Amino acid sequence: MSGAPRLVVHRDKELMAQATAARLITAIVDAQAARGSASVVLTGGRNGNGLLAALRASPALDAVDWSRVDLWWGDERFLPEGDPDRNDTQARAALLDSVPLDPARVHSMPVLDGAYGKDADAAADAYAAELAAAAGPDDEGAVPSFDVLMLGVGPDTHVASLFPELPAVRETERTVVGVYDAPKPPPTRISLTLPAIRAAREVWLLAAGEDKAQAAAVALSGAGEIQAPAAGARGSRRTLWLLDEAAAARLPGAAAAPATAS
Repeated sequence: MSGAPRLVVHRDKELMAQATAARLITAIVDAQAARGSASVVLTGGRNGNGLLAALRASPALDAVDWSRVDLWWGDERFLPEGDPDRNDTQARAALLDSVPLDPARVHSMPVLDGAYGKDADAAADAYAAELAAAAGPDDEGAVPSFDVLMLGVGPDTHVASLFPELPAVRETERTVVGVYDAPKPPPTRISLTLPAIRAAREVWLLAAGEDKAQAAAVALSGAGEIQAPAAGARGSRRTLWLLDEAAAARLPGAAAAPATAS
């Protein structure tokens, strides 16, 4: 296992996005050098989209062979194709439409009123099957061993669409689930589960802003994953919490910790 999470604290959210973009480019290039391709799980929301915008602006963007990158999503709002609130719609606008990806390697989650109609459970099962088909003989379980899986941390400590105390965060067998009655709109979503998240080599949790300070403090204080889902998100090799000073303000000593590039 990855051991204790490692914290990297940046001065502000802009610097955090730029540094994380540089870190991600390095991780992708290293994975491609080691295995020929890279597998990355994207996150939506303020910090996820800020990271993608920083990637697009990075002078090192072309160091990546984008045709050899598999992109997945940690969760999705179960909305019609092209809806501006869908994570994949936002990701395409922020970065994906600007880089030469192989469309067959961009694994968006199913849409509302698509092949599975309004059935989020059937859509989740289909995404689980797609993940299982991509898992190789060296992968453990029914998902690929993602090189980097990124998660935004919500003010309530939710990650992906795993909210405190709801059934999805309690799932121990399935890799993808439909989520109903989510406490933030839209109420119906699709999400990776903690078992799928933990298959990643590295899990990066992104938190910036004063509204994330309490969530970071709770998740890193030893709270249980049912009450604080972010506490249960960890990589098989490494777990990184990437924060700005505002989000780290309630962590003892963390706000003074220097950010490093390693």
